[in-house]
Amino acid sequence: MVRNCRTIFYRNRRKRTIANFNPRDNRRPEKKNDPINENIRYPEVLVIGPEGEQLGKMSSKAANELAARYDLDLFCVAPNANPPVCKILNYGKYRFEKQKAEKEKRKSQHNAELKQVQLTPQIGQHDLETKARHARGFLEHGDRVQVCVVFRGRQMSHQELGEELMQRFVNLLADISQVDKPPYWEGKWYNSILAPKKKKQ
Repeated sequence: MVRNCRTIFYRNRRKRTIANFNPRDNRRPEKKNDPINENIRYPEVLVIGPEGEQLGKMSSKAANELAARYDLDLFCVAPNANPPVCKILNYGKYRFEKQKAEKEKRKSQHNAELKQVQLTPQIGQHDLETKARHARGFLEHGDRVQVCVVFRGRQMSHQELGEELMQRFVNLLADISQVDKPPYWEGKWYNSILAPKKKKQ
């Protein structure tokens, strides 16, 4: 019996929801904190029409009624102006285009990272060129590259080999990079940091 009552309650509630739905009302429902439609409560606002035309000053209520006649939304574009400026537009389309633009902007922005390329004093020319190609890819992507010549055991007695190798590596990338931090020793590591060359404007 309780189950039947619950079913009837849900059915009645659904009927009430459907009964209140107006298929002709295409205005986008207000977001809770967005300055649109009935959320705009100013004694007077300056209204801009859908085509950018000036419609003059009027009360928020009159502006909302006017937007409803256009079957569009009233959006406050400049709440701090005197009086606040409102525009009649399709708020759903406006939000979509704004979010799309922000997404494209984030996509175009690149946070530079510090990539690392490790070399050994005994590396062959072919392997050196392969490492340089990897570093070139990082630099072209806008990242900085930390070049490390790693010494092991008795190799430390021939530090000049590492210094020469570092210079050769830097020369291979001289067309696309500049030395951001000159070569320096850190224990058994001989390091340098390369950065992409700044484009001439």
